[in-house]
Amino acid sequence: MNDAPSARWFDEWTLEQRQEYAARFRALAASGRDIDGEARLVDALAERGARILDAGCGAGRMAAYLAAQGHDVLGVDIDPVLVEAGRADYPGLPLEVLDLRDVSPALGTFDLVASAGNVMVYVEPGTERAVLAALASVLRTGGRAVFGFATDRAYTHDHLDEDAASVGWTREARWATWQMDPFTADADWAVSLYRA
Repeated sequence: MNDAPSARWFDEWTLEQRQEYAARFRALAASGRDIDGEARLVDALAERGARILDAGCGAGRMAAYLAAQGHDVLGVDIDPVLVEAGRADYPGLPLEVLDLRDVSPALGTFDLVASAGNVMVYVEPGTERAVLAALASVLRTGGRAVFGFATDRAYTHDHLDEDAASVGWTREARWATWQMDPFTADADWAVSLYRA
């Protein structure tokens, strides 16, 4: 187990900002805004009733949507503030505080791993490959992993491809949005799909 949280997330977001982040999605949902774009794609990638790991689940909005669609979902996130907010918003939804480097087969095997909201660009610098190795340890052979993050950060989609290859994953697709718009050189977002 990793002793103290040292992810970029804690360097870049204050406690107040993290609390506001959780509240922001509550407000968006209450106003009728769509907050489920990522989750709809993840749902489409999985067989009905799939076991899905929401890796970097935040306050659980994607995990909640997927559970409502009949999937067996576990959400894990390093930030206890966000996990606590998710437990309050979605009682009974399995959400755990866990550094992604500490994901292990003790959690069981998953058909799909999803990491939607800039998670990989917020892990501790230099641990990205270890994070993917941990996630690979719970993804069944033939399972899929999908990641989405901004393209303007130090950790890029090219780095992700290299790290994914190091754990035996093959990239199947890359899009510029969670609505599967074509990826181009000037895209500001990359959604990358891999197969174990």
